[in-house]
Amino acid sequence: MSNHFLITLLLFIVIFGIVVVSHEFGHFLLAKVNGIHVVEFSVGMGPKIISWGKKDTLYSIRLLPIGGACMFEGEDGLEEKEDQKKSDKGAFPDANVWARISTVFAGPFFNFILAFLMALVMVQLVVVRDPVIGDVSEGGAAQAAGMRAGDRILSMDGEKIYLFDEIYVFAQMSKGSPVQIVYERDGEKCETTLVPQYEESDGRYYYGFISTDMVDVKGLDGIKYAWYEVRAGVKNTYKSLLMLVTGKVARTEVAGPVGIANMVGEIYEETKENWLDVLVNMMNITMLLSVNLGIMNLLPLPALDGGRLVFLIVEVIRGKAIAPEKEGLVHLIGLVFFMILMVFVFFNDIRNALL
Repeated sequence: MSNHFLITLLLFIVIFGIVVVSHEFGHFLLAKVNGIHVVEFSVGMGPKIISWGKKDTLYSIRLLPIGGACMFEGEDGLEEKEDQKKSDKGAFPDANVWARISTVFAGPFFNFILAFLMALVMVQLVVVRDPVIGDVSEGGAAQAAGMRAGDRILSMDGEKIYLFDEIYVFAQMSKGSPVQIVYERDGEKCETTLVPQYEESDGRYYYGFISTDMVDVKGLDGIKYAWYEVRAGVKNTYKSLLMLVTGKVARTEVAGPVGIANMVGEIYEETKENWLDVLVNMMNITMLLSVNLGIMNLLPLPALDGGRLVFLIVEVIRGKAIAPEKEGLVHLIGLVFFMILMVFVFFNDIRNALL
């Protein structure tokens, strides 16, 4: 095995491990606070590699470095095996409904906490760019729209802009569509319509301006810019999901674990000469994956945290829980669907890697 492969694999496992552990730890912590018995806390999927027990909870590391689980007693009909010591702590269905809601919601919430902490460190290590135009290209789209150096972009198509990198992502997603821009010049708000110009040689659209407005983040400003980074990650995630659902994202643009591992390897190869660049880029990937996992798990789909929250909210509204066997069946169907989807994404990753 090459050093590149081993380093890529190690970085991938560390990144996924941090994201998964933060998610499951959220469930675990709130379960403990609410007196719910955690049967197993596992990282990874598939056969167990290492496992140990402590205080009626089994902790395990599984073979495949993707996913994880925090399994509660009585959840979806889960009961302790006969050869296990019966815990004197409560089963999940016996807990107060708000205790269950907080325990389920804590997983995605801890992903957002992790993303914020990553962003908070990142903005202290790199130079952040405000959305201020540093220069415009002669004859470019920005110049044609009447924009010039020093203009601060406030919004694009009604979306507020706080970081220059948001403009770059917006350009990628809009795929050349005209954009309504609100900007500030000399303290006054101005509006214009910018029509991106297509560059045949690069195969992409350009707005015709660059940024030179660098911000050296210090002190409490780090909180503000960390929030901007996480906000941008959340916005890009739900926009990507919307594009996927509406068919605006090609199959080759969808990446699973293998695709993410390839991306980690490529970024490492590009930045390996500078350890700080490697660190910041890996933290950025961790932040984005954590945001993705948090949002994905909040989708109201069976087997996901969002699907479980739907059942709990229905319980609050109707005053009693839906029969556990019925809810368990719904989540089982959802789990089978996601397993099939995972297989599809895996082979799609392999196919994309071979193209």
